[in-house]
Amino acid sequence: MDLLLAYIACFALGLLYVLFSAIAGHFLGAHEGDGAEIGSGGHAEAGFGGDHMPGISPLSPTTIAAFITSFGGIGMILSRIEATKSPLLSLPLSLLGGFLIATVVFYIFRAVFIRTQSSSESRVANLAGREATVITPIAPGSVGEIAYVDGGVRYTASARSEGTDPLPSGSTVVIHRIVGNQFFVTARHLA
Repeated sequence: MDLLLAYIACFALGLLYVLFSAIAGHFLGAHEGDGAEIGSGGHAEAGFGGDHMPGISPLSPTTIAAFITSFGGIGMILSRIEATKSPLLSLPLSLLGGFLIATVVFYIFRAVFIRTQSSSESRVANLAGREATVITPIAPGSVGEIAYVDGGVRYTASARSEGTDPLPSGSTVVIHRIVGNQFFVTARHLA
């Protein structure tokens, strides 16, 4: 009976974590359009190489929660079945099942992060030569902010001037290059 209580506790703990994460993410997390863009103008991982790609770890809270929840759920089910009621059977099978489900969750999330990472990097790499608007003035040697449109979505990014003249708010600039999450711009010269 003690092992059944441990299964129930693990299952409940995992479910509480999922519910708390969902509620906290909804009420405390950043929402699209509220100015909470990350990194280079909304492209959260722009500038990272493939070897240092951010994403999900095998020991992330998501995979740990998947393991704990599935371990508890499988353990509760196996404890109710006469053939697997013995802790000598239900415990290793629950551990194995929890591990397998956590592994599947890890690979699903990893695939999602890899796809979003590569699409973000390719979009940022294609921005060189594109026009943008200065929204926070850029003084020589300091950082300002630009806004640009990519795929019909408006993004903002911190930017430095490649030239020596200040770039006032509202001026049109050309994105010259991107290093990490820093955009380098030049004034657009009208011909």
